Amino acid sequence: MTAPPPVGTPEAPQTPFEHTEHGVSRPDPYRWMADGGDRLLTHLEAERAFYDTSTSHLRDLAAQLDAEMVARVPAEETSPRWQRARHWYATSTPAGAEYANIVRGTADGQETVLDVVAMAAGADYFELGVTLVSPDEDVLAHSADRTGDEVYELRFRDLRTGADLDEVVPRTYYSGAWSADSAWFFYTVHDDAYRPFQVRRHRVGTPVADDVLVLEEPDERFEVQVRGTRSGDCIVIWSESNTTSECWVVDAHDVTRGPWSVGGRRDGVRYHAEHRRRPDGGTDLLVVTDHDAVESRLMTAPVPDGADQDASVWVEARAESRWQRLLRADAFAGCVLLTVREDGERRLVRVPHDDLAGGHGWNEMDGDLLRSPQYDATSVLVLEESWIEPGVAISWDFESGLLDRVWREEAPGHDPERYVSERRTFPSADGTEVPATLVRHKHTPLDGTAPALVYGYGSYEAVDEPAWDPALPSLLDRGVVWVYAHNRGGGELGRRWYLDGKLANKQHTFDDQIAVADGLARDGLVDPARIATRGLSAGGLLQGAVFSQRPDRWRAVVAEVPFVDVVSTMFDASIPLTITEWDEWGDPRKKPEFDWMLAYSPYDNVPAAGTRPDLLVTGAVHDPRVMVHEPAKWVARLRETDPEWSPRCLFRVETGAGAHVGPSGRFGHLAYEAEVYAWVLDRLA
Repeated sequence: MTAPPPVGTPEAPQTPFEHTEHGVSRPDPYRWMADGGDRLLTHLEAERAFYDTSTSHLRDLAAQLDAEMVARVPAEETSPRWQRARHWYATSTPAGAEYANIVRGTADGQETVLDVVAMAAGADYFELGVTLVSPDEDVLAHSADRTGDEVYELRFRDLRTGADLDEVVPRTYYSGAWSADSAWFFYTVHDDAYRPFQVRRHRVGTPVADDVLVLEEPDERFEVQVRGTRSGDCIVIWSESNTTSECWVVDAHDVTRGPWSVGGRRDGVRYHAEHRRRPDGGTDLLVVTDHDAVESRLMTAPVPDGADQDASVWVEARAESRWQRLLRADAFAGCVLLTVREDGERRLVRVPHDDLAGGHGWNEMDGDLLRSPQYDATSVLVLEESWIEPGVAISWDFESGLLDRVWREEAPGHDPERYVSERRTFPSADGTEVPATLVRHKHTPLDGTAPALVYGYGSYEAVDEPAWDPALPSLLDRGVVWVYAHNRGGGELGRRWYLDGKLANKQHTFDDQIAVADGLARDGLVDPARIATRGLSAGGLLQGAVFSQRPDRWRAVVAEVPFVDVVSTMFDASIPLTITEWDEWGDPRKKPEFDWMLAYSPYDNVPAAGTRPDLLVTGAVHDPRVMVHEPAKWVARLRETDPEWSPRCLFRVETGAGAHVGPSGRFGHLAYEAEVYAWVLDRLA
């Protein structure tokens, strides 16, 4: 395809400004964008218009891709059911709808608990937050974001009448918990920097103005969350930074009792608590902690009653395994399920209450625990899926170990047998072997002729579990090899893998992405001249860094909502979430940390003119995680420093409603993916 000649390549105005920190001067003529306002919006609208014009020749291809993707989505979808005491629940998507309703089983069949389709009607963006049914199953706490800024309005629905109650909490965050008597609901509130810093308690049927402050976190490095335990006896509150956490419990039967600390706060120690009723009639807490255990170990602890306690009362129940990352513990009446990561795979390990160090053989299975709210359940649902296999829900019986497939995700027209997935490793700059997953059509050879798209993230110990994506086959069917690089900074190989890709080691993440691409080319697996790379948010930073450090490696780069003005953002404590990020990236007020961030910050290290690959950048004005001025400044600087290349740089910015991860809705997001894939395919042609 031949693109039309560019018309009106945006040129951002410059205002002289210079940062000076630690004796280093950094010119920043686009600093004015951080002030926002009409001037910035006008510029962003020009960027979006230029993107729309420059990609007009791709509309037919995008429409074709979108149609293919939508065809793989069933007209109607129903999730696996989860059982409560009185009803089963599920999500159900009506034919052609963008969103799924919440339904439950009744004596007469099925009823709609929350008509999400109706709630989202006419909205440019819609995202549910909490959807928590009270223990008596008569009230639903539900919240929604209608702009993409992650501010959720919380309401309460009487499920006996189907009507929302009068009280409305206008600003809440993601987590919540019910008291045992269904009278009180605990929720979190974020501050002006979008940091969840308070837990409040609302009595159903009373004015919101009367809500009670349960806990407030003054340390700006920490964020608070709240949840109920499966036993129904406790409410757990936890406050966590990147390196440190503290948990408290509240008596769910008497919400005035607590919160009391489970183990205090020690710098550099993280832990989480789960309540259990032991078979002997007693109760305690299961604590997963990294204290003296990089990959974490399991402890037991008393339930604090009347006062805070420290970690001196904890007792080790399962020692750390160097090769097995312990992620969480879920207590049931008959056993405890441990979620671990081993050999890059997520795995569930069943252990008896009286032998928490045990578990082997049929007591293990790969997969992810689905919603299983009943404490006395005799089986649980486990989800198995892959990049090319739609999800399957398997019932795992605790006593017999028997497995029963109870649900399969539909994917009309998709044949998994047409595709293959394999794991390879490639040596990084320091010799570390970096794993990568290669996914392709079975007729696409790995002989150096096919193009490739390499996806990467590599931050926060995050792991993108292999998951069916109805968009991906449209790329694979056109002969592209899709590659997921499991870079350091992620959690695929445990906590140590993460620590080797953060702070002073952050360059390893970038080296690993480059190493995977270089290895694909060096080993004759893909066409070395047709390799693209893609990533979002912190993965967008990754794209910015490898764009600057190895522009010759890439045919095209997709940097979605990229965190690219690293030094300036980390200096500005007024920007949402900056302070909470210092433990991930560094605090530039400290000279050594300033130095390592400045060495890779994409805004401060643009590649030489004449060497650059094609670039697609995304952003959203309502994004609270990566403020839109970051990608806007980066694009402006790149255009200024290479005017001849400038038309090959496109900025797809959402100037209206839109979120950090793009448009909402199952079809809205596929349309976005179709746009991105159309651009990538055009560049790799």
